[in-house]
Amino acid sequence: MSGDDALEILAPGPLATVQDLGRPGLAAIGVGASGAADRSALRLANRLVGNPEGAAAVEATLGGLAVRALRPVTVAVTGAPAPLSTGAVQSVIQLAEGERLELGTPPAGLRSYLAVRGGITVPEVLGSRSRDLLAALGPPPLAPGDVLPAGPAPAAFPRVDLAPVRTPFGGEPELRVALGPRDDWFTPEAVRRLLAGPWTVGAASDRVGMRLEGPALERAVGGELPSEGMVPGALQVPPGGRPVLFLADHPVTGGYPVIACVLRADLDLAAQARPGQTLRFRVARD
Repeated sequence: MSGDDALEILAPGPLATVQDLGRPGLAAIGVGASGAADRSALRLANRLVGNPEGAAAVEATLGGLAVRALRPVTVAVTGAPAPLSTGAVQSVIQLAEGERLELGTPPAGLRSYLAVRGGITVPEVLGSRSRDLLAALGPPPLAPGDVLPAGPAPAAFPRVDLAPVRTPFGGEPELRVALGPRDDWFTPEAVRRLLAGPWTVGAASDRVGMRLEGPALERAVGGELPSEGMVPGALQVPPGGRPVLFLADHPVTGGYPVIACVLRADLDLAAQARPGQTLRFRVARD
């Protein structure tokens, strides 16, 4: 153990990875941005402990994360409101050396973020500490016994000890979309079905994309589409007709038509939709 070691992973839950704000700007060489699926939750966790907003933290999926402090540390948990063994979500938590912090299953939402004052300082890959599950870049998913180092505490102290922000992760989210660029490859009825909803988040969803269950969207144009660039939020429709919503670890290119794109501002909400939950789409208005 070194003086930088901050947390030991006792249990990762279903999936826990290190994430920051990703590695944007590398799509031209085939590298996606990756990064936290719910960027606003990551930023909030870092602000609570006085870190720069883009510092690396742990992204936990559906709770189950358990850690032990290897020295006194200041942490915060945001995002999906998992019950905690000590402290509360969206607040500043002081852990003594040897103290455990465990996340239960959140009643709503999917992804929680654990930030440590000083930021997690695992080695960077292409300028980021994020794990990209599709490209297998960055530190591997966390496992029991892993030790996470943290950097020096920032000069600035946390400004608040609680952030009582709304976490609208339950119910039936409504995501705003811009139609296209290939909505003309679909029948008008297919576009109507997309917007009529509801759509159910499929069990096979992950950080790469959200598989949606609902009526098949019928094509008006047959044939193949040359591969073209993809962006987070793209609703790509494979031959089966059920759309896939691309999330943080999406591929940088794709050959199936994109009927619409979810606005970047709504992707954090999309990242918190859990399997079995329903959601709807509506066209964004100026």
